[in-house]
Amino acid sequence: QVQLVESGGGLVQAGGSLRLSCAASGIFISLNRMGWYRQAPGKQRELVASIARGGNTDYPDSVKGRFTISRDNAKNTVYLQMNSLKSEDTAVYYCRLEVFASSYDYWGQGTQVTVSS
Repeated sequence: QVQLVESGGGLVQAGGSLRLSCAASGIFISLNRMGWYRQAPGKQRELVASIARGGNTDYPDSVKGRFTISRDNAKNTVYLQMNSLKSEDTAVYYCRLEVFASSYDYWGQGTQVTVSS
């Protein structure tokens, strides 16, 4: 059974930092594409970072230079380092695993990030 468990969310002041973790079980993250998404109240879920099987990363302009996605294959965990946080970064953050060469994907339960201005 595949499980993704996020942690590391919380309340932080604007300009601060947080590091989110997504621990996977039942599947190897190194063999699949991993992504971090967020959803703010009343808004659609959006991608904020992704890391491909080969290690290539991608970010939207809204977080580029502030967020960094990384993975530790030995721990089977993906991280999202978030720096220079802004109030507009407030959202529930989700981890997603896209199974290689298939249409299957898995989501974590989400972790709340609140940035106070």
